[in-house]
Amino acid sequence: MRSTLLLVSSSLSLGTALLAPLPALAQQTASPVEAGDEDEGDDFHRNRGIIVTAPFVRDLSILAGTSELSGDDLSREARSQIGDSLTKLPGVSATSFSPGASRPVLRGFQGERIRVLTDGIGTIDVSNTSPDHGVTVEPIILDRIEVLRGPAVLLFGGQAVGGAVNAIDKRIPREVPEEPFHLDALATYGSAADERSFGASLDVPLTSKLVLHLDGSYRKSNDMRVGGFVLSPGLRAEQLEEAAEERAEGNIEEAQEAEELAGLRGRIPNTGTETYSFGGGLAYIGEGGSFGVSGSYYNSLYGVPERPGAGHHHGEEGEEEAGGEEEEGPVTIGLDQIKVDFRGEVFLPGFFEALRLRASYADFKQTEFEGDEVGTVFTNEGIESRLELVQRERGGWRGASGVQYVHRDFSAVGAEAFVPPNVTDQIGFFTLQEIRSGSFEVEGAARYDKVNVKSQVLGVERDFNSYSFALGAAYIANDQLRIGVNLNRAQRAPAAEELFSNGPHIATQAFEIGNPDFTTEKSWGGEAYIRWSTPDVRLALTGFYNSFDDFIIDVPTGLEEDDLPVFQFIQNDAKYYGLEAEASVIFARAGGFRFSADGVADYVHASLDGLGPVPRIPPLRLLGGLEAQSDTVSLRAEVEWFDDQQRNANFETETDGFTLVNASASWKPFGASRGVTLIASANNIFDVVGRRAASFTKDFAPLAGRDFRISAKFSF
Repeated sequence: MRSTLLLVSSSLSLGTALLAPLPALAQQTASPVEAGDEDEGDDFHRNRGIIVTAPFVRDLSILAGTSELSGDDLSREARSQIGDSLTKLPGVSATSFSPGASRPVLRGFQGERIRVLTDGIGTIDVSNTSPDHGVTVEPIILDRIEVLRGPAVLLFGGQAVGGAVNAIDKRIPREVPEEPFHLDALATYGSAADERSFGASLDVPLTSKLVLHLDGSYRKSNDMRVGGFVLSPGLRAEQLEEAAEERAEGNIEEAQEAEELAGLRGRIPNTGTETYSFGGGLAYIGEGGSFGVSGSYYNSLYGVPERPGAGHHHGEEGEEEAGGEEEEGPVTIGLDQIKVDFRGEVFLPGFFEALRLRASYADFKQTEFEGDEVGTVFTNEGIESRLELVQRERGGWRGASGVQYVHRDFSAVGAEAFVPPNVTDQIGFFTLQEIRSGSFEVEGAARYDKVNVKSQVLGVERDFNSYSFALGAAYIANDQLRIGVNLNRAQRAPAAEELFSNGPHIATQAFEIGNPDFTTEKSWGGEAYIRWSTPDVRLALTGFYNSFDDFIIDVPTGLEEDDLPVFQFIQNDAKYYGLEAEASVIFARAGGFRFSADGVADYVHASLDGLGPVPRIPPLRLLGGLEAQSDTVSLRAEVEWFDDQQRNANFETETDGFTLVNASASWKPFGASRGVTLIASANNIFDVVGRRAASFTKDFAPLAGRDFRISAKFSF
């Protein structure tokens, strides 16, 4: 810990030294990008140039399928976890393990193959290693969320085959407010879980070059209400069969318990959450560059829904003979993270335009409670830093190159520490180059990573060298039409959990087994797309394909160990392909309103060679909406349809299709420029039971039932 803190401290000192001689104020520190529609009343955020994940690529969406959630859309869709906040975007689903733990699923990929970033750097939690681990990002205080694909994703890790999700916060200010202070706040109530949430951020100019930022959030919810039976039809049938057997044997109490479980409806037990966060940042913004630091704290306590038939217990043999098994209470997870961030940029003369440094240190702790008792404690101390040299554009050629370092020191202590203590060190070198000539644009990226993973407890140390490349080309016929193709060759080193897991994991209620002899995962992939955009019409269609050698995945074996289903990590060749489509059209204007229709469709087909379908793959999804917008009022109705998922892995259950009907309205009562927005929405209006196929807990933790939500948003 001392060494990592020293590294962060040294980075801050370096930034101060570099910028000390720089000239005076520049209120804009990043080149503008295509930002889409922002809140009309929020000049502070609408007018600034957002530093996106790859800021030197001014039109990133030309070669990368970039989607974003911002403004009133983000305020309306924000949930307790970033995964559940993004599911309306094309190609995006979520793990939806519980209301307190949900990570994005992109094109059917999840876990290690998706990077979740905060302002371009990893979150340094453990959410990528297991679906029960929450993401330490609070959506209600974010400025925007971007979903990134294409060659530029290689800048952030060769393992991000499915893409990256970048949560852009405001903790390190990017410009000096013109007013004495700038305040953003959002308060929300949701009926499905009696959810109450509030978040606020404040930016204050201390001098003409120095800006202070403060933010905080609080969220609390009760058990999630659902529209019908909690258990899936298959699990209900199993419980009723078990009840009949117990009753036939004269075990009336056990039979009644099974019958009660089969008939459980209304609310999912043990799914409440309580989360709070706070942070602060300080930034110097000058003509020759900028630098800033921030510190933050995130704390969350959430329940884990229990898998029927996987009741957790401890007890010695003698205790079982004397009085049966010693049942533990419900499993809850408490996690907290202390995080320090640094961002600096120095503008340069000559061939290079800028030198950018981004670094983050985090101390993460997660405790799995069994009732009131501490079960297993996970800790993760890590640092991630990246240094980039951005080239000045010359004759249509631009690019950036850099180095990235990641350190992760992980340990688990407790009776069910299924992963031994381990340390991962990774250093990567990358470049992204782009050439534009006339109607054509070509983009290429390359990355080399050296990864060392070791566990002193096991006496195992593995070294991996991975090489990844990407090439994209686009034909820009005119301002409306773009046609392109991206190709990639990627390699990914196995994660420590995939190598070293061997034991019961109480939160996922599974016995997980890794393999320390795994080799590097390799893939070939590509996508082709066409995009059409006019002031009134926007169309986008993308098809993608990925072929893997030595694809790493955990699959159910059908066996049980310690009364838990056994999941074994294996390596096997695999293939993914699918499509994404998105369209919107403004079909009328009348009475100060713009009337539009929009739609989204996505589909993924994934198979393991010789073994059948890949588990937990989202089905075909169609979403259609109608919207009426004026300067102060927005009305929207939408229908989202999910097909049955009948392509299931061995020992995986089918997922029934379902349809959600949603509606929302927003109103700016004091005018478009006054910074007050009221939002009301009704989700799952017909209270149907929906189960997300990508979820580990789909059979006993369905999606929320009818949910009325009211939000008030302020920006001054």
